[in-house]
Amino acid sequence: MQLKSIFSFGLHNCPMKLRTVLKLPLSLHHWNFIMKTHPETPLNPAVSPAETELRIKRIVEKLDQLIPPRPFTNVSSTSSATHSRATLLSPRDTYCRGDRLDVLLEVRDHLGRRKEYGGDFLRARVSSPALKAGASGKVTDFNNGTYLVSFTLFWEGRVSLSVLLIHPSEGASALWRARNQGYDRVTFTGQFNRGTSQVSTDCALVLNSSAELCEYRDTRGQEAFYCVKPPHIPCAALTHMHSKNKDVSYLSKQERSLFERSNVGVEMMAKFNAITVSRCNSEKTVRVKRQCKFGMASTMPTGHVWKDTWNPVSCSLTAIEMKECLRGKFIYLLGDSTIRQWMEYFKSNINTLKSVDLHESGKFRKQLAVDLNENINIQWQKHSYPLIGSLTYSVKEIEYIAQVIDRIGGEKNTIIVISLGQHFRPFPIDVFIRRALNIHDAVQRLLLRSPDTVVIIKAENIREMNVDMERFSDFHGYIQYLALKDIFQDLNVGIIDAWDITIAYGTNNVHPPQSVVRNQINILLNFIC
Repeated sequence: MQLKSIFSFGLHNCPMKLRTVLKLPLSLHHWNFIMKTHPETPLNPAVSPAETELRIKRIVEKLDQLIPPRPFTNVSSTSSATHSRATLLSPRDTYCRGDRLDVLLEVRDHLGRRKEYGGDFLRARVSSPALKAGASGKVTDFNNGTYLVSFTLFWEGRVSLSVLLIHPSEGASALWRARNQGYDRVTFTGQFNRGTSQVSTDCALVLNSSAELCEYRDTRGQEAFYCVKPPHIPCAALTHMHSKNKDVSYLSKQERSLFERSNVGVEMMAKFNAITVSRCNSEKTVRVKRQCKFGMASTMPTGHVWKDTWNPVSCSLTAIEMKECLRGKFIYLLGDSTIRQWMEYFKSNINTLKSVDLHESGKFRKQLAVDLNENINIQWQKHSYPLIGSLTYSVKEIEYIAQVIDRIGGEKNTIIVISLGQHFRPFPIDVFIRRALNIHDAVQRLLLRSPDTVVIIKAENIREMNVDMERFSDFHGYIQYLALKDIFQDLNVGIIDAWDITIAYGTNNVHPPQSVVRNQINILLNFIC
């Protein structure tokens, strides 16, 4: 697998001072994904364990190149939002809807000195809160402390520009190093049945213990989870699990100071006033966009929000009657609680859907809802370990997504939506990459036997900025987002770019509000109906 195919850079209509940059090193902000419209599925989907290890190694090596070490001796030498300078390029008296607005960002440290390298984790956004409008901006990293931030002015009215310094490059580098050092930031406790009583033991993705271990392995995907075996109790007696954060950090005291809440997501354009965007060429012919369909190529940004409604750049979404669209369809929602939100939305908005009691309890229980008259079948199922939750959940029927997909026959009315990422953030990146590759291979096998099956990948949502950054920073999520899109680019699957959508909405919530869920689901409906 080659990652180089998704690195691209374009200066577009940059000012002359930027045209001198002819050859740029790789950086995070250059990793731009272009989905193939009709990729060819390889005829031989069999992948050996050795080949999988090589695929993982290649991806990790490419990520290592993107995130080089940035050691520092004093916080004063790290990137500072307040000392950095933002300059509006080619300012105008009038801005028109559809224009592109460019900002040159010169990053400086806390002593006001120009930075000589890039890698800062930035988030650009244009918004009009009164209009419930927003869109992400595009960041180009010149890898010399200078960035070009491009905003598309999608709508008329008063518009605010924002660039947040989520983490300085030194912080991003520290998070990357720390993430890949250990598996023990989150610990798991397994509960085993022993007659009428229960016995609890330690469990983990990696257990450094001299005690006898229970191994729960997917032999095909070479993924495993372990528990200390209770004396005189078989491993098959494992029934429940819960987790908790462990007081472990692989960051230095100085590095941890970069992730105090006051240093996360600091505005770099605080001195900029809102601008007014006008319609201007009112008689200009507006290009009629095709309805969004499965397999269309995406752009960046992928769209914008206006009046709380998502509007893609490259196609148009139509309002589709949900019940009519889902008639005769079997929908599998596989993954974490962000796709469980879809399940809850379906049940709340299709009044003829009836929940089936599957005799499990808790938020992680498997859910099934049916409408027998319309032949609608929707189910949600959690992904396998790691699954982080302080509340105890059942693992009696837990299985890997790849195993679920391998059991699905598939056909044109079978829809599979996969979402994973949030629960993988506290663990080394190879855990996530291996899982994504195994799911990719299972989808590949499915599409060989049933090419009409619709498979959708829902990317991660951005989340809160007051969480433990070493475990759950959006930086970890962004790296997974890039890797996931690259891994699946050779398959005929749809992508719902929840990452870009939730930036546009400015939700900063792992479980965004219902309006965001509604718009994500409307993309699905346009894909399948």
